[in-house]
Amino acid sequence: MKNFSHLLIKEIKELLNKQLIISLVVMLLIFNFIGNVTRSEMKRAMAKQKIAVLDLDQSEISRNILAALNMANFIIVEKSGDKEEVIAEIRNSDLDLLLVIPPGFGDSVTSFQASQVEIYSYLRGISLTGIRKSEIVNAVLRATNDFLSNDFLKKKVPDLDPSLLKAPIKSREFVIVREQMAEGSTSAVVGSLYSQSFILPIILMMIIMYSAQMVITAIAMEKQNKTLETILTVPISRGSIVTAKMLAAGLVGLLSAAVYMFGFRNAFSFTTGDVSRALSGVAPIMKQLGLTINTQGYVLFGISLFLAILCALSLATILGVLAEDYRTAMNLQAPLVFLVLIPYFVSLFTDINTMSLPAKILVLAIPFSHPFFATQNIMFGHMNMLWFGIIYNFLFVVVMLWWTTRIFSTDRVLTMKLKWRKKKVVL
Repeated sequence: MKNFSHLLIKEIKELLNKQLIISLVVMLLIFNFIGNVTRSEMKRAMAKQKIAVLDLDQSEISRNILAALNMANFIIVEKSGDKEEVIAEIRNSDLDLLLVIPPGFGDSVTSFQASQVEIYSYLRGISLTGIRKSEIVNAVLRATNDFLSNDFLKKKVPDLDPSLLKAPIKSREFVIVREQMAEGSTSAVVGSLYSQSFILPIILMMIIMYSAQMVITAIAMEKQNKTLETILTVPISRGSIVTAKMLAAGLVGLLSAAVYMFGFRNAFSFTTGDVSRALSGVAPIMKQLGLTINTQGYVLFGISLFLAILCALSLATILGVLAEDYRTAMNLQAPLVFLVLIPYFVSLFTDINTMSLPAKILVLAIPFSHPFFATQNIMFGHMNMLWFGIIYNFLFVVVMLWWTTRIFSTDRVLTMKLKWRKKKVVL
């Protein structure tokens, strides 16, 4: 046991080297930079924005629209003159949105005839600010339409509520999860769940691929530098050598996962903050439906993630043994990348439980696909699926560990290589 602990510490020190620490620190700095840029863009989008307005009507209703835009945090830059000249003028300015109110607009509205305004958006790039401007202008116009229609209905039918006339059918929406039922919007509940689990598949994909890459390159470099032969001469069982390598890489992978999740949270804190504020009313519904994860659920998810990392590492160990040097090790990562991409895209765009049986078996046969669906299985009570994934991954790790130990117990670990058919060059 003492020799094993020394070997494990030695493997962790080799993996947790200066290059890895620097890369993790740089990654945190990059995430921090991304977070600062996006937060500054959000603040700029929420600040007062300039909007050009050409009011050719000068009626009370048009002035009310301008007042509403001013209340919506816009700085109104009023223009005058010919419409085509104003459009050309703004094209060469720093303004990117023009609202044109045509002549006779107020008279048409008061007589309840079809009226229209023109909105010109000058796209000079893609940013949150430009999107927000046009959306707020349209929201102001919708609110104005609603106000005018309510005013008209009150005058024509004073004894009835205008909202009842425009929407005589009311609805109550209920969401049912297993044995629990709560009144609320299904779209809001699904949106809350999706917002919470959108980043997780990305982190899982990166961690599994990164952990596998560490093992493949480490073993390939040991073969290339002839240090693997020295390790095999140490008075310790070959199974302990394999276990130490996989366990060390798994622990370093979990550390990297924690760093990645911390970096993602800081980089996209503005999104999670806005979502939590927007969906704060959904929280009681989520709790009532049982769509929350307790401490036990997080522990089970951690076990599922750790076993998935070990599964990827066991496959990576075999691929690392097959590699002749560092260059071929990089090429051998492609099979793992493809296998990780399958559950990644499935978890983003579909529900594993609604897939056809052959497709479901194909996805679940990939050992490191199970943590992608673990949080959904925990929240929706699919515990059999969760435990199946944990047991399946555990057995997969045991089998691969046995197979890898057999390879390491012979000289094949030093001589095995993946041979590609070389083409003959005819001169």
